[in-house]
Amino acid sequence: MATDIRSELTALLRAALDSVAPDSRDSVILLDRPKQASHGDFATNLALQLAKPLKLNPRDIAGRLLAELPKSPLVAKAEVAGAGFINFTLAPAAKLQVVRAVLAQGADFGRSALGGGKKVQVEFVSANPTGPLHVGHGRGAAYGASLASLLDFAGYQVTREFYVNDAGRQMDILALSTWLRYLELHGSTVPFPKNAYQGDYVRDMGRAIHKAHGTRYRRDTGAVMEGAPDAATDAEAHLDALIANAKRLLGDDYAYVHNFALTEQLGDSREDLAEFGVHFDHWFSEKSLFDTGLVDKAIALLEKNGHVYLQDGAKWFRSTEFGDEKDRVVQRENGLYTYFASDIAYHLNKYERGFDRIVDIWGADHHGYIPRVKGALKALGLDDDRLEVALVQFAVLYRDGQKTSMSTRSGEFVTLRELRGEVGNDACRFFYVLRKSDQHLDFDLDLAKSQSNENPVYYIQYAHARVCSVLAQWGGDETRLAGALKGGRSHPEEVLLGCADLAPLGNERELALCARLAEFPEAVENAARDHAPHLIAFYLKDLAGEFHSYYNAERFLVDDGKLRDARLALCLAVRQALRSGLAIIGVSAPESM
Repeated sequence: MATDIRSELTALLRAALDSVAPDSRDSVILLDRPKQASHGDFATNLALQLAKPLKLNPRDIAGRLLAELPKSPLVAKAEVAGAGFINFTLAPAAKLQVVRAVLAQGADFGRSALGGGKKVQVEFVSANPTGPLHVGHGRGAAYGASLASLLDFAGYQVTREFYVNDAGRQMDILALSTWLRYLELHGSTVPFPKNAYQGDYVRDMGRAIHKAHGTRYRRDTGAVMEGAPDAATDAEAHLDALIANAKRLLGDDYAYVHNFALTEQLGDSREDLAEFGVHFDHWFSEKSLFDTGLVDKAIALLEKNGHVYLQDGAKWFRSTEFGDEKDRVVQRENGLYTYFASDIAYHLNKYERGFDRIVDIWGADHHGYIPRVKGALKALGLDDDRLEVALVQFAVLYRDGQKTSMSTRSGEFVTLRELRGEVGNDACRFFYVLRKSDQHLDFDLDLAKSQSNENPVYYIQYAHARVCSVLAQWGGDETRLAGALKGGRSHPEEVLLGCADLAPLGNERELALCARLAEFPEAVENAARDHAPHLIAFYLKDLAGEFHSYYNAERFLVDDGKLRDARLALCLAVRQALRSGLAIIGVSAPESM
């Protein structure tokens, strides 16, 4: 609806431009919504754009454009403002059109063709499966899920993917940690390394293995410690030696311990995310990149293209040629590939799957990783512009005024599951996307749990519940208000039959609500373009605010049947926009509170 009005206003301005400056008829005409309602519904800077080529004062140009502007029933007033802007105020009937549009389109209102059906992959969370998800992971999950839903709503074909780091050193550390806790149950005196995984969940896995297999994996303490350097001198070398001993002593049984720990933690993450309303189309295994030979293939391609050199027995990628601060090792002197090598292979795989756009969502601490990954894509002969990286700052949870540590290795962290249990899924999902993803986020527990207008998610949900309460009190047939589409929903351009007469609407609050409803499709497109689901959260706050003001000022179930039906139809439209917006960011729309 808003798009149609923009098109008609643009056509009016184009006609005026043909008369005033025919040589500039191809000028881009931009229409924006003024920040202040007193400045009208739309504004254009067309006259300011024309000032230089026409060598005239922009206010004079604006006056000439207005003089040539064709009459339209859409426009109640058009005037010159400021340095030469033209402000348009729509006629009430034009503003009311949005109610019919919402009632006609239902859940499709606001959907966009912006994406044109292009295939987009959104890869997010991708946390090492080495422990429970913490509140920092939660922000990436909420942002990624909301962005994926937003892009889907904006007309893209979206694939949601979790990259499972199941082939690296961190998984070996978790397997070792689990085995050492198992050995403790059999009287082992091997000191538990401070840089191993410390959480109670590791003890639980050790107990589970003991319960299922008894002494099968017990080994001599001296053999476990054999050749390990002093942990106080070199903690990481000490850990690596214990991992090597575990693999040697357990032999084929090491795979069981490793896979048990992986399966337990990955399953916990799957369950946690599903309960959080976050779902994935694919869980992609890093290990599969090695099993299928894709890592070998990717590095071989880089070598063939002349972007890899040998130094000190290791293979290095010339990432400085692509803007990185230094070259990067892709294969160590012992023949093992680095994490970066598997990342290169993974992104090559994404391109081979034919996605038009690829969105990686990373923690903000991975900012320096962007140029080397994009550089590798260029070195492989791929269009690196197809890859977009969104950075997510970690959320900091404040409890009793104190920050809480979130280190998975130390075991001192607040899990996402604990946070959800305390404040609920809805508050988690909303608060996580209430700021731009790359902005610092302090998570205020007290505010998230409060039932007050200061709590934005409560404020928005309460607006939805209020609409439902009004409609329940009325008790009538909503379809009579919304009408039926001539030809059915397969032809949304058809007119509504039997829709409530909206002519009685027209006071200031009703027109303000209509103007806000009309902004929803624009909010969707702007948010999708900028990868900014927080714009949907902002929009919902504004819409809820307009409705609460309306609710507090007017009665809906009045004796005048036409006025009552018109107001209830407006309420239906508000309810639909609230539902659609909340669904995008993964928040429920309760009917009572």
